[in-house]
Amino acid sequence: MSRLPSWFVTSLILLLTTTAWAQADMDEVKPPSWQVQRSFGQLTQNRDLMLRGVKNTQVVSFALRRDRIAENGELVLAYTPSPALLPELSHLRVYLNEVLMDTLVITKGEPGRQVEKRVRLDPRLVTDFNQVRIEFVGHYTDICEDPAHSALWLNLAKNSRIALTEQALALTNDLSHFPRPFFDTSDNERLHLNMVLPGDPGVPELQSAGVLASYFGSLAGWRGTGFAVSYDQLPPVSGDEPPARILVLAANDNRPAFMADEKQYPPVESAEVRLMDHPDSPYSKILLVQGKGDNELARAVRALALGGKLLRGERAVIEEAQPLAPRKPYDAPNWTPTDRPVRFAELVEYPGQLQASGLIPDPIELRVRLPPDLFVWQNKGIPLQTRYRYTAPTANDDSRLNISINGEFIGSLPLTGERDSQLEKLRLAVTSNETANARDQLMVPSLKIGASNTIRYDFSFATTFGSAQPDRCQTTLVVDSRAVIDENSMIDFSGYHHFMAMPDLAAFVRSGFPFSRMADLSDTLVLMPAAPTPMQTGLMLDTLAHIAAQTGYPAMALQITQDPDVLSGSDADLLVFGRLPDHLEQEPGAGLQQPADWLLQAANASPVQTRAPARLEHTSFDAGARVTVSAKGPLAAVVGMESPYTPGRSLVALLGNQEQDYALLRQTLQDEGRLNDISGSVALLRESGVNSQLVGEQYYIGHLPWWVKLWYLLAPQPVLLAVLAVLSTLLLAVLLWRSLRWLAHRRDVHGVD
Repeated sequence: MSRLPSWFVTSLILLLTTTAWAQADMDEVKPPSWQVQRSFGQLTQNRDLMLRGVKNTQVVSFALRRDRIAENGELVLAYTPSPALLPELSHLRVYLNEVLMDTLVITKGEPGRQVEKRVRLDPRLVTDFNQVRIEFVGHYTDICEDPAHSALWLNLAKNSRIALTEQALALTNDLSHFPRPFFDTSDNERLHLNMVLPGDPGVPELQSAGVLASYFGSLAGWRGTGFAVSYDQLPPVSGDEPPARILVLAANDNRPAFMADEKQYPPVESAEVRLMDHPDSPYSKILLVQGKGDNELARAVRALALGGKLLRGERAVIEEAQPLAPRKPYDAPNWTPTDRPVRFAELVEYPGQLQASGLIPDPIELRVRLPPDLFVWQNKGIPLQTRYRYTAPTANDDSRLNISINGEFIGSLPLTGERDSQLEKLRLAVTSNETANARDQLMVPSLKIGASNTIRYDFSFATTFGSAQPDRCQTTLVVDSRAVIDENSMIDFSGYHHFMAMPDLAAFVRSGFPFSRMADLSDTLVLMPAAPTPMQTGLMLDTLAHIAAQTGYPAMALQITQDPDVLSGSDADLLVFGRLPDHLEQEPGAGLQQPADWLLQAANASPVQTRAPARLEHTSFDAGARVTVSAKGPLAAVVGMESPYTPGRSLVALLGNQEQDYALLRQTLQDEGRLNDISGSVALLRESGVNSQLVGEQYYIGHLPWWVKLWYLLAPQPVLLAVLAVLSTLLLAVLLWRSLRWLAHRRDVHGVD
């Protein structure tokens, strides 16, 4: 055997070495991937879906961020077919983005029982917006079948799910895509961001962080936002989890410790925004917001909060960020205007929202968000003008358009054979919720109209099918009925006053009120502890993001202080985090006397010493009872009261004593169920749930004409109202009698006839 040439051996060794190095590099930068499962309950309305003979299609939508791709996909269907279905003939068709994925035949033994089957979804078809369409083809007999027969049904369980293996995409560091990858409209999950601040953040850093957090909160909207705050150090990243999205705020004289290397993180000469990779992973991104000083840092944050439309490249220098014009009260972008009629076109959230089709069309729904202090007590109704078009029925039958708001029926309109568009002017009757107990007068505007409302239109087309009798079998092709609510339809909330009984913590957690009255929070002053922990700072950021999600606007005029003495000289609504200042707890006019002070002590003291009855469910308190408790476990409180410094201004405090207390507050802000339990003036938070109470004196904000306000305040007191009416009548009678006596005396003296 001849010996191999040396040049060949050398080339072979070089080739093998290069291949090994390349393989090692590939292993090192392998994109992270992870499993994601979304149930139908999460993607739809948290209920089972019903397929019928005449409404045999259900569509479930899901999204995928644009910085990810799907490696694998699977649909797990749990369904129960009607026991009357014929096996083998009845089946389901499953489509992904209008491409048939599989056909699921209902076999013998399945009707009447819950079945779970899996369908592979082609990952190549998965995009940023996707639809899984499930069609039911059911048969209960082989002759003279009635498509509207009650035996034709199949129930899709809400625990059916879509499972994807998602993989991160490598992104270039280009700011022109901002706010991606930190926020992606295709992502329907809660927005999770990391915020890195210097080890001892002062007011400028906290204020800039608050503005930036509120900006992302306004983008996330209904998704919700959560911030993981760390000081000095970048959060670690893992290849088994989605890439981290990190926001870093730094000024030249106050930088996080990880930026100590000035070659890698050079100081800046002005305001600058930089997009870069995480040192441990090119798939995790860092948005580095820097300023030469505090003013430049605030300028860079303002530029981002304005949308960052002019940003591009890896690094952008912010030369100027003009201040915005002052906002007006109640002009939040997410709130329906209350100073003029509003066209439905302004309320539309997605294309096709005002259209419906099919024999049993899906309802058409519109969301109307209103300020919680809109005063609609004892009014003639809210004008609603509805224009609509529809496929004319072949005969004037029982086809109807039913209108409801917040689940309550408003009216019904006939759908006749006339083809002209219809205009119906209705007045949405509203009813008030006053009682004789002044403590219960939280001034919820009405039973039908609240802070968040849904107007629903249900088109119901009555249709006669062909006969299904064995001796006379006829087939009728079902008409594809269509209906449209015209975008020029209007609803008018103008002419109503703004007036509300306070405190009302329900308005705070649902609408951010009263702070959201000014969308930019220009009438808000935030008090933070002198040395806030990352958990306390995260609570502030979560709260500001929550308020901005309700208004749809960042807190561009946010003011933060760490000096409690500043509160006394401010004409603003106060938002307090951590603990109430000592002088405020002892302030005679602070409204903290019995029976409210025991809850404040419960949130601020350890061990807990409270004055309270044994049962927290009662709203009447015995000031003489005293209970001393020493216990471990998270305990926090949300307290609302009138500002002790400025009449008509409000103070809301999120109180805690330990880190676990603030963690409980943050969990509550992100739990829709717990938020619904917060109301009144004091809410005590424990692991077991939320106890809300209305304690202390109420006060009123807003303006009403004096006669309307007097009538409203006296309405819950019928006896007092009757007494005042009698006294007024007597006073009027006395005045009239005195006037007649004076006229008679004048006539006698002057001889006037």
